[in-house]
This record gives sequence, structure tokens and C-alpha cells, in this order.
Amino acid sequence: MEEELHPIVKLAKDTVESYVREGEVPSLPEELTPEMKERAGVFVSIHKHGELRGCIGTFEPVSNNVAEEIMANAISSATRDPRFPPISVSELDDLEFNVDILTQPEPVKDRSQLDAKKYGVIVESGFGRGLLLPDLEGVDSVEEQIAICRLKAGIASDEPVNLYRFEVRRFK
Repeated sequence: MEEELHPIVKLAKDTVESYVREGEVPSLPEELTPEMKERAGVFVSIHKHGELRGCIGTFEPVSNNVAEEIMANAISSATRDPRFPPISVSELDDLEFNVDILTQPEPVKDRSQLDAKKYGVIVESGFGRGLLLPDLEGVDSVEEQIAICRLKAGIASDEPVNLYRFEVRRFK
């Protein structure tokens, strides 16, 4: 018997399956969980056989509620992550979904206020901005987090940056 998915993860999974199979965005669920009614940034991560297959999100809300944010980011993760080709129907049975609901990013004065396991980080310089979720496999230090964010944003290692941190509620 398949284990019961949290409604938030089920929404991401059902949205991707509907979009990939039929090319249609499903309707919002009639019953929204309390978390789905909030407004927040959301990241949807898709894994296949333990490897990242897509991850796209918003660090601040752009939709009316978390449910809409999940659906939009689930479709983007499946079809628009530039690192991967769009997910095909043949892959759907092999996918696992994580949904992270973000707190409002807050500025930090220096690295001592960061923790790679507890906080995600946003590194910003001019128009460049890189974000990394917290508690990712293989990312064990704040220095690694910041280096990855700089790389994503095209910010040189010696460029001064503004740092922000946020927490996530992770649903698997």
C-alpha cells in the first residue's frame, strides 16, 4: 500500500501529473489545509531515484495563497528548470516531491547569524540574487551555502553582498 502523502505534497504531485499527462493545470482543491490558505514563498523540489530532477520556487509570495504557489512552482519545477529537460510521462512513477514553505526573508549582519541546517540563505549584490534552501544534502557549512548562492547569481567571490536568512517548513 502506498503511504499517505501530506496534502501539500499530494497537491504538488497531482499538479505535475495532470500537467505532464494532459497539459492542463488542475483546479484548486476544494478543501485547503490551513497552510495552503497562507501567503508565503514556496519551493517545489522533485527528485528521481534520489537525484534532483527539478527545483523552482518563489522566495516571496506571488500568488493568492500557498496552494496556488505550490501548483505554479510544481509545474515550473517539472517543465522549466533550465538544468533539466521537461519531465516526461514515463518518469512520473519514479518521482518524489518536497515542498518547502518559506518564512519572510530577514536581513542578517554577518555569517554568524546563519546556520546551514536551520536557515536558507539569500545572497544579493546589485541585480544578482542567489538563494539556497536549508538542510540540503552535501551542504554542511554557511561558507558552502554562500559560495553556491554567489555562483547561482553570478556574483564574484570578492564582491560585497547583502545576506538574508529564512526558515522553511518542509513537507515530504
